[in-house]
Amino acid sequence: MDIQIDPHTLERAEERGTNEHEIKEVIQTGSSIPAKYGHIGKAKVYDYKQKRLNKYYEQKRVEVFYTIERDKIITITVYVFYGRWEE
Repeated sequence: MDIQIDPHTLERAEERGTNEHEIKEVIQTGSSIPAKYGHIGKAKVYDYKQKRLNKYYEQKRVEVFYTIERDKIITITVYVFYGRWEE
């Protein structure tokens, strides 16, 4: 299925510390998470092991929310959380 990344999603991705490649990867291989308003949510944890805003983080969790229209996935937004998650 074709993935269309909305410009709003790309803007938020840059601000929050992710990119187009990770967004697509989360949609394709991430775990399902709850979403509101009939949207679909997926999340994936990545090893990060670097500093962001002068604080060191082991991992980051990328959450992508999207909808499906006809045969196309259209992103709504992306969130990125930094910390440590058990898998």
